[in-house]
Amino acid sequence: MSKKRAVSIKYTSREFDSIKSDLVDYIKRYYPNSYRDFSEASFGSLMIDTVSYIGDILSFYIDYQANETFLDTATEYNNIIKLGRQLGYNFKTAPSSFGFAAFYVIVPAAASGIGPDERYYPTLKKGSSFSTTAGTSFILNHDVHFGNSKNEIRVARVNESTGNPEFYAVKTYGQVVSGRIEEEFITVSSFERFRRITLDKLDVADIISVTDEEGNEYYEVDYMSQNIVYKGITNRSKTIGNTVVSYATGDQAAEILKPVVVPRRFIVENTSRTTHLTFGASSDYQVSEDFISEPQTAILEVHGKNYIQDTALDPTNLISSDKMGVGPSNTILTISYRVNTRDNVNIRVGQLNGVDSYEMEINDVINLDAANVDIVRNSVEVDNEEPIVGDITLPDSEELKHRVRGSFATQSRAVTQQDYESFIYQMPTRFGAVKRCRILRDNDSLKRNLNLYMISEDANEHLTQSNEILKENVKTWIQKNKMINDTIDILDAKVLNLCIDFVAVGFMEKSKFEVYETAKSMLIEKFKKIPDIGEPFFITDVYKELRKVEGIADVTDVRISLKSGTNSERSYSSVSFDLAAAASPDGRYIEMPSNVLYEVKFPRFDINGVII
Repeated sequence: MSKKRAVSIKYTSREFDSIKSDLVDYIKRYYPNSYRDFSEASFGSLMIDTVSYIGDILSFYIDYQANETFLDTATEYNNIIKLGRQLGYNFKTAPSSFGFAAFYVIVPAAASGIGPDERYYPTLKKGSSFSTTAGTSFILNHDVHFGNSKNEIRVARVNESTGNPEFYAVKTYGQVVSGRIEEEFITVSSFERFRRITLDKLDVADIISVTDEEGNEYYEVDYMSQNIVYKGITNRSKTIGNTVVSYATGDQAAEILKPVVVPRRFIVENTSRTTHLTFGASSDYQVSEDFISEPQTAILEVHGKNYIQDTALDPTNLISSDKMGVGPSNTILTISYRVNTRDNVNIRVGQLNGVDSYEMEINDVINLDAANVDIVRNSVEVDNEEPIVGDITLPDSEELKHRVRGSFATQSRAVTQQDYESFIYQMPTRFGAVKRCRILRDNDSLKRNLNLYMISEDANEHLTQSNEILKENVKTWIQKNKMINDTIDILDAKVLNLCIDFVAVGFMEKSKFEVYETAKSMLIEKFKKIPDIGEPFFITDVYKELRKVEGIADVTDVRISLKSGTNSERSYSSVSFDLAAAASPDGRYIEMPSNVLYEVKFPRFDINGVII
């Protein structure tokens, strides 16, 4: 009797139809007498379909897991963040908005009636809370001194009988940041290496402090082997000769940076909205009391040839321990953090007008009139005379991938144009965020001068100029990693608001209204993405999107025009530009200047068309 020849399995069959076809062939070959009914209604067909379905699902998940393992093919946002972290990209969520706010108080007049009584000048303390009518909270970033000689002073109240001033209104400015302070208490049991804690609140903007029951403070670091941070110490006064100079109300630095050794530390990791804290790998029992290294044991040695040695002191490695920080155990952690109260914390001019809670300090209050002190304390008002910006919408998956690649290439230094731009996008979100930026060489400069063009988002997610605080934060951020002989000027990028009009030919059997709405929706989705500064506007993209619409036979005309001016409902950029002169000879695209980017600001009104 002849033996049946085994048929090799086709491992390339991965989808439902091919798997089912292979199973049917297999059954016909090996079980011709046992099963012959291959009709769709048979029980055997049910079993074949079930096995084919399971094989299709397993193949899908295998392919999906393989794709999510690599940055180029990953689609899940959190997976891209994890892959980026492996390449050194630290994803930041919940950007903060910064700005200056104007603060007002009423101060009693001096006995002479000329000017305020300086004894009543208050200090509004750091951490005071203010808000908008929409519920966006802001925190005062530093103490505000009303006794500064540069403050604006106006007469607020006048004695009706004598006409002499009784109270003066004092106006000063202070920096505010979005969010409110909240606390979370975490009970920690026995020691665990690299303990990981997930905060309950979403959209945490900044970790303020982490302390345990014993009063030990844990410090945030960029990586676990870092054991030195710089802490701000209040700059109260200093002695020059026999004179004590106070900086309490002056224009000098409010704080002095001091290096601090931090054996207890943690790193912060963010996903799309959640925040995780990871602590050290050793317990406090494993760290000796004398953990500061001797200088002769903290030198850097470069191992290569046996006669080369670098005797430089490493300032970030001052702890004589190879452990990755000290983790908490058998205690209760108090985690204080700043969390944004709304998805978008940018606000327009005049929206910051609510005083929630504040702390005020008045010197020698015991010797002052209590009624006047109460008037001063209860007279605080706030307003913002310029937009407060810094919050941006998070980058989409493709943009995030580009930022990860750019971050990996920078290697924590800024040399090329791409390095600078990637480094700016990596600025911690607690200092605000830039929507778009571009670095260009200043050809008119005799030295290595660079022009940094940047743009932000407003409360409606439209492009707007960055305020001075955000620019100052960017300047400080790139200072530590830029080339020493590079000088940088920070400038505002210009915005062109475009309008799109199209004419398309539709099929007779399709509803022209439905086709038009579909076409308009596709164009809105296409041009919702903000381009890079200097990126051309491709008119061919409009043709391409319209031809994808089911029901459109052809696109006969596309016209691009400039929107400008302000009306009661909408406000556009005032930048003038000759679109016709900037168009390519073949009419395929419009070239943008190197410091300009385009925006379809109000797509529902600025994208129009006709289906004929």
